[in-house]
Amino acid sequence: MKRADRDDDWSQRRIQSIEVGFQVIRAMESADGPLPLRDVAAIAGMPPSKVHLYLVSFIREGLVRQDPHTGHYGLGSFAIQLGHSAIRQLDVVSLSRDELVSLQEATSFATYLSVWGNRGPGIVSKVDGQRQGSLTVRLGYVLPLYASATGRVFLAYLNRSETAQLLAEELAAIRTGEDIWPGASDLPDDLEAIENQMEVIRQQGYATSRNNINANFAAMAAPIFDHTGRIVAATTVLGSDKAMSGAKAKGIAKLLLESTQRLSDRLGYNTRDRQERMKRSS
Repeated sequence: MKRADRDDDWSQRRIQSIEVGFQVIRAMESADGPLPLRDVAAIAGMPPSKVHLYLVSFIREGLVRQDPHTGHYGLGSFAIQLGHSAIRQLDVVSLSRDELVSLQEATSFATYLSVWGNRGPGIVSKVDGQRQGSLTVRLGYVLPLYASATGRVFLAYLNRSETAQLLAEELAAIRTGEDIWPGASDLPDDLEAIENQMEVIRQQGYATSRNNINANFAAMAAPIFDHTGRIVAATTVLGSDKAMSGAKAKGIAKLLLESTQRLSDRLGYNTRDRQERMKRSS
């Protein structure tokens, strides 16, 4: 058997295994509440012993929970989080497209949307800039948390428990002199100084970075909030560091904030409440 054939055969078995597992998930999703093992197996059309193996794995990952009193199985907390995250991300990605285009046309710079993932903020939508040169913005690229304008926005607005590990890893890389990003060595690695930076970002509503990730490029990013007041995405403008300075930078910041505020409003966020809170805290 050729290697390619073996690879295809292995891949097919793995895909079938996932599909079988989701028969179990779909069985519980269709129910009105937690079910005993025999009912889950009956709906999924599988032997109870086989269903039990999948349930054990799903419980470990939080997709399924087992009632400690009845022993019945239902969807777990991670399944709920996935549903909320999917709705949130699909909404903001689809809604942001026109805003990204308008922002690019107004500034001539590259614009992109990022959402939070388990490894940090990842780019999920983009519009290439007219003044972008050879720099390519790649969909799926995960930006550093502290060294990038995009990451700083999430660092400023997410709960610290969600960012602590990634921040610690980046600071460790900076302290050991690892040349991960061109401007990393110039970044302060003191937690108090970082928190002061985050407070400035929260006050002005956006974050900037200059020559940190790519030499001769600067970025400006602002948060997008949902109806609960939680940051769900960030819009970033990326361009030449010379073109994004002085009065030009102020104009770009104004356009960026107007764009992200419109998106937040469409997601149900009360911008007026935030403005009032900012006034009271200043």
